[in-house]
Amino acid sequence: MLNKHIVRRDSDHHGSGGLADLHPILRRVYRARAVTDSGQLERSLEALLRAEELTGLPAAVDVLAAAVSAGQRILVVGDFDADGATSSALAVRALRMMGAAFVHYVVPNRFEFGYGLTPEIVDVAAQWRPDTLVTVDNGISSLAGVEAAKRHGMRVVITDHHLAGNTLPNADAIVNPNQPGDRFPSKNLAGVGVIFYVMLSLRARLREQNWFRDNGHDDPNLARLLDLVALGTVADVVPLDRNNRILVEQGLRRIRAGQCCPGISAILQIAGRSRSRLVASDLGFAVAPRLNAAGRLEDMSLGIECLLTDDPDHAMDIGNRLEALNQERRSIEAEMRDQAMADIERLHLDADSAGLPPALCIYDDGWHQGVIGILASRIKERLHRPVIAFAPGADGEIKGSARSVPGLHIRDALDAVAARHPELISKFGGHAMAAGLSLRRDDLDAFRQAFESEVRSHLSSDDLRGVVYSDGELAAEDLGLHLAQLLRDGGPWGQGFPEPVFDGVFDVLEQRIVAERHLKMLVRPASGGAALDAIAFNVTEHAWPRQPSRVRLAYRLDVNDWRGQRNAQLVVEHMEPCEK
Repeated sequence: MLNKHIVRRDSDHHGSGGLADLHPILRRVYRARAVTDSGQLERSLEALLRAEELTGLPAAVDVLAAAVSAGQRILVVGDFDADGATSSALAVRALRMMGAAFVHYVVPNRFEFGYGLTPEIVDVAAQWRPDTLVTVDNGISSLAGVEAAKRHGMRVVITDHHLAGNTLPNADAIVNPNQPGDRFPSKNLAGVGVIFYVMLSLRARLREQNWFRDNGHDDPNLARLLDLVALGTVADVVPLDRNNRILVEQGLRRIRAGQCCPGISAILQIAGRSRSRLVASDLGFAVAPRLNAAGRLEDMSLGIECLLTDDPDHAMDIGNRLEALNQERRSIEAEMRDQAMADIERLHLDADSAGLPPALCIYDDGWHQGVIGILASRIKERLHRPVIAFAPGADGEIKGSARSVPGLHIRDALDAVAARHPELISKFGGHAMAAGLSLRRDDLDAFRQAFESEVRSHLSSDDLRGVVYSDGELAAEDLGLHLAQLLRDGGPWGQGFPEPVFDGVFDVLEQRIVAERHLKMLVRPASGGAALDAIAFNVTEHAWPRQPSRVRLAYRLDVNDWRGQRNAQLVVEHMEPCEK
């Protein structure tokens, strides 16, 4: 925490005439996020972007409508993260709701097949004898996999949101807002958002063909699937632009009302989260990690089954298995993180050291493939620079998971390294802030040098400093439950539309460690006012070694629900001692 510094957001240059009816603090927050009119905060389904500009959508609907109408066998091929799991569950549920005669799914086990529609997973898919294969949250780079599916006589529809390579696969249809030439206004749809749009358009086509009426099927209400859309969108940490905020908010409303699948209800109950007061961060920090644990340690089929079952008891059974896997994942992660940080600190390097490279490539023979993404993320947060964590793969290869910082598009950086050193990287793919790659173990040192050189060309020393962005100071009279609830309701907050953070100076009246790693405090604004609770999660002795009487805090003003009592609480993002 001490290696960061606070930067206040600039909201003065944005007009606010269209927000005049809002609380002044909310106006300030929204202006800093370039929201100047209440219309930009509209969260009804009527305000969703239309699907027509998605390139490839008519062709995809042609294939799927023909498959449904003819009673063909449809197989969904997913991915082993939460976006892939929700995408798979949504596709299967939607197609069954529309009367498809045979719908099933397969999801690659990350330890056997790796990511995407590989020829090997096509061989597995072929055992189901599908006529039509639909990818969700993958496929845009699966040239060989699509060719393998074609040799098996399958028609292939790719739905994805990852960045495309120089060559597109030879599929019957590709729906991806990030493919070249696509005119869909939002490029930030998660994989689950893409397949949701495809299913909406398929329903419209089947309506036109009188499929539901002629075959005795109810016209399906696909809004029932928005809980899955919200979960996958938040879990994949895509930017919450206006369109994604609508999708997430609508899903949250359904979950709060108890209109969600039993699997999500079960995980929320196990995680101790209130369904009726759910916010987007609950999906990201409580539901998604438990769902992801299946793909990280075993097989994501377990997570997909949790989202597909309509039996609450079965959902609870699976939820408990996911909880056990998540506890195991946390234990493995903690051991790997402690080892990695110890290795770094033995070199007497920290985020303020001139000797710390601009990017870190770390590897250990004993690390777990399923946890290296979380490890890279944790170390990136600690040291404020791009991190790639590697674990052993098969046949002399190692697999890496990369996390980036603002200013470096990590997938483009890997692309540049691959272009300059085509012999180094076996395969890679990803987003601006996260990516995956494979390379030979013997090439790690050469890759490390090439990657550090590429990062150095993009990031300055200032870019490598940890920054906490603040929405300014709050007066003592604003530090209460009323504003805390307004801020909670003002979202959904998330990537690209960050939850408000404020800063100020406080006197520390009490402090203690709770649950072995969280710092609980009682603080009072230095300018005077009432005392209130504050908590800093996951505080280490290294990050916070002293017990000062006055601190500068960067914090979120949140609502703390505890044993039926609701109070305002500061959730501390950063703290530093200051003089009285």
